[in-house]
Amino acid sequence: MKKTLAALVAVTTIAGSLAVAPAAKAGDGAVAAGVAGGLIGGALLGGAIAASRPAPVYVAPAPVYVEEAPCRWVRERFWDGYGWRFRRVQVCD
Repeated sequence: MKKTLAALVAVTTIAGSLAVAPAAKAGDGAVAAGVAGGLIGGALLGGAIAASRPAPVYVAPAPVYVEEAPCRWVRERFWDGYGWRFRRVQVCD
């Protein structure tokens, strides 16, 4: 609904400016004034449309509690008869 209303206002504004405005002439800086007026008017209209939207809201997610597993894998050094080696062993507390 808001987008439709904004589009309707934009079209009406453009149509009204084309119907009412006299033809632009290059004398006495009238073109520059018209361009500047158009830019300022567009900035005001764009600011009004942007301000009509609600501000984005950040909602932090709920905290997640993770219990540590009762068992864990650890490296264990052992002698295999020929030399020291490592293996992974599961240790449960």
